[in-house]
Amino acid sequence: MSKHTTEQSPAHMRISMMALALAAQSAGVDLMRKAARPKLLPGVVPESVAMAQDTALLPVYDYANTAGSGVGFIGYPELSALAQRPEYRKMSEVIAKEMTRKWIVLESTGDDDKSDKINAIEAEMRRLRLRRVFREAAELDGQFGRAQVYIEVKKSDGTLASTDPAELQAPLIRSPAKIGKGALVGFKVIEPVWTSPNDYNTDNPMSAHFYRPTSWFVLGKLVNHSRLLNFVGRQVPDLLKPAYNFGGLSLTQMALPYVENWLRTRQSVSDLIAGFSVPVLKTNLTSILGGDDGSDVFQRLELFNRMRNNRGAWAIDNDTEEFNFENVPLSGLDALQAQSQEQMASVSGIPLVKLLGITPAGLNANSDGEIRVFYDYIESLQEDVFRDNLQTCLEVIQLSLYGEIDPDISFSFAPLYQLSDLERAQVRKTDADTDAVYVGANVLSPDEVRGRLVNDPGNNYHSLEDNSDCDDEDEEDDDLLDLSDAR
Repeated sequence: MSKHTTEQSPAHMRISMMALALAAQSAGVDLMRKAARPKLLPGVVPESVAMAQDTALLPVYDYANTAGSGVGFIGYPELSALAQRPEYRKMSEVIAKEMTRKWIVLESTGDDDKSDKINAIEAEMRRLRLRRVFREAAELDGQFGRAQVYIEVKKSDGTLASTDPAELQAPLIRSPAKIGKGALVGFKVIEPVWTSPNDYNTDNPMSAHFYRPTSWFVLGKLVNHSRLLNFVGRQVPDLLKPAYNFGGLSLTQMALPYVENWLRTRQSVSDLIAGFSVPVLKTNLTSILGGDDGSDVFQRLELFNRMRNNRGAWAIDNDTEEFNFENVPLSGLDALQAQSQEQMASVSGIPLVKLLGITPAGLNANSDGEIRVFYDYIESLQEDVFRDNLQTCLEVIQLSLYGEIDPDISFSFAPLYQLSDLERAQVRKTDADTDAVYVGANVLSPDEVRGRLVNDPGNNYHSLEDNSDCDDEDEEDDDLLDLSDAR
């Protein structure tokens, strides 16, 4: 090339989106997933309604995709397939079981004794298997981003509401006029793949139904929203709600990159261990390099591969061959694999000992603090996802049992953290010392302390009797004696 030839300056590199998509596809990551109407099973939504919704939602999807992030709903078929993998399934199962493990405690805020009514409500909840229903709904919320529970009731003529299309479209008002005694049949968990919203407000953000469906299609049947309890633990922004079929972000989709990283790391470590030792045969390759087929060399290598075990012997030519092993260093692989595995626990918020059964290592190491933080997280999920739906169930059960709703009956979530036997003994010792000080200072009487022990369900003195009632009877007897003396 002549010296006077001018070299062109390199242009700025521009990589097309198609090239990025092909590269991402080869790497196993989908970066081009965009917001679009989710694919539903045939029959969930009537075809005419589905076409109308597609046309109406096109501007919303187009606007959502202007961000260019390419993160959209991965779809129910893929989520259903991923639910078979233990790495995804256990996350949802652990959270759902913890949310329903201790369940709820029914309480009465009035002065009247309503223990019989509370016992009857608890028995009805057990008959309806309400705890299991909520556990299954929490699992589906983790796996698919949404779950719904259908409230099955009887009409006034005794037929089921699910068999009457007109009744399904009517609101389920929680009043004795709508739900009479014995009307409640049960609660049915419905996977989100069978439901899709029918109508919702999109022009008034101040409306209570703005981007909140007022009715749903349940495999072609139109159902009023008041008959379905909606469970969504991780809401998405309004622009993405139609693309997510008005569900939330599933825990499975959140954990997708972390689990894929773990599976890739685990397989890579396994491959390294399986082939960490590579045999190397140094021999004369002149025939192969000269154009021959080298059958003699390959036959020799085949002989070695067949004899390759701890019980075989391998003979080499002393002058023309050399044989040795090259080992791949394996140090540090355990730490890399452990870090990749622990990242799955970080996205789910579940401690390692709960999710993976891995206990902390080191002197005086324990996971008590992590467990307490995790229980606080579970309690917040209970309040956010369960509270309103449980209140609805409690009111429907009362209407079916008594024909009325008692405003004095409420519930609270039972605490998840449990003290050990030693910790409970220390608490009782501290309470006993405090009571002794109060009794010695005449702040409390021994009978008041005894009454507290009798009413404490966690005490070890179940045979004690409350003396306060006896004292009241003695006072009444003294009053009667004084009255007779006066006469």
